Amino acid sequence: MVEARAQQIMQCLPEEFLEFAMDVERYAEVDDKIGRFDWVRREGNLVEFKFRPAMPGIPGPAPKMIAQGRLTPGKRVDVGIAPLPNSRLWHGLMKFNASFVCEPVENGTLVTRTMAAELVPAVRWLVDPILRRNLPGNVETEIAQAKTYIEKQTGRG
Repeated sequence: MVEARAQQIMQCLPEEFLEFAMDVERYAEVDDKIGRFDWVRREGNLVEFKFRPAMPGIPGPAPKMIAQGRLTPGKRVDVGIAPLPNSRLWHGLMKFNASFVCEPVENGTLVTRTMAAELVPAVRWLVDPILRRNLPGNVETEIAQAKTYIEKQTGRG
């Protein structure tokens, strides 16, 4: 399993950051792992979207994926591959989960961004080393860009 985690204190409320994370089209502006969308649907605390993901360090276009983000208000957003029968190919390749966890702190909100992928053995030997090298730095850059973006949007940066 490859896991990457980054933390950043942001000058915003947890609810402001979590709403930003649930607005996947806006969030894609700071996350280069999110490619072009085919569609995005949101109902309350669930967002579902079809897009072309990019894996850091792995060239070429990836197959399209349907993903879901689920908001726990004021606390976190959990993201993963939408349940079967969606994204059958992706389910055959990996288990994937990601999250944004927000904790109020004295100077704003501590945001912890985590991504984890467990690939099937047939591709693990090839993909794991590339992700181990590239994913941690990519997630660090993503969360730094998210800090700049959200603080500019809230006027607190």
